[in-house]
Amino acid sequence: MLKGKTALVTGSTSGIGLGIAKALAQQGASIVLNGFGDVEGPRAEVAKLGVKVGYHGADMSKPAEIEAMMKYAAAEFGRVDILVNNAGIQHVAPVEDFPPEKWDAIIAINLSSAFHASRLAIPAMKAAGWGRIINVASVHGLVASAQKSAYVAAKHGLVGLTKVTALELATTGVTCNAICPGWVLTPLVQKQVDAKAEAMNLSNEEAKKLLLAEKEPSLQFTTPEELGGLAVFFCSPAANNTRGVAWNMDGGWAAQ
Repeated sequence: MLKGKTALVTGSTSGIGLGIAKALAQQGASIVLNGFGDVEGPRAEVAKLGVKVGYHGADMSKPAEIEAMMKYAAAEFGRVDILVNNAGIQHVAPVEDFPPEKWDAIIAINLSSAFHASRLAIPAMKAAGWGRIINVASVHGLVASAQKSAYVAAKHGLVGLTKVTALELATTGVTCNAICPGWVLTPLVQKQVDAKAEAMNLSNEEAKKLLLAEKEPSLQFTTPEELGGLAVFFCSPAANNTRGVAWNMDGGWAAQ
């Protein structure tokens, strides 16, 4: 379905981003990966799906590096047809104890990076008459949890950015939508599981069950593959008029 298209997925060397990149590759899209840590492993995983794969190590907190990444993608692949703004970090603390530098970093990576990548991708998408911007927000873009002020603020902001972008592009072939996952067992969430297990003297499995029971009625993690399936839908002809939605895949979290 996506043969001849190029997808750039930020924060895609593991977790949700890699799951979405693989799902888009399975539909034939060329992929530009971005992120830190192991690069060759994820690159090989995507390449074995039979598509062209590139990589750019832009630090998503730095607008100049985001601009360099977008120029790289245009030079190597022609243009970015599908932009998935997924890069994210987390820090947990009460508002009065929240380190200002952590706040600034979370806002920069979880929110501002999506603005910078989108503003740079939109002109070529409009010129081509087709494009997809998918912002990976969170159920925390819809509801709040204590001690996550920066993350919740950034994700609420990302949902707002999604709506504005969709409205501005409403009469074009370019759409913008958000995915709002609940608990996904990514390295980011595993750290929270580990912390809970240590603090409460629980096994890892017990800590996972406790984490899910606090928020997610389904008592199961959403998977990167499920989120990838939703991203593929947003890129399909069936979603041509799906614009500005914040689609939660959260096991009933926000329905409570």
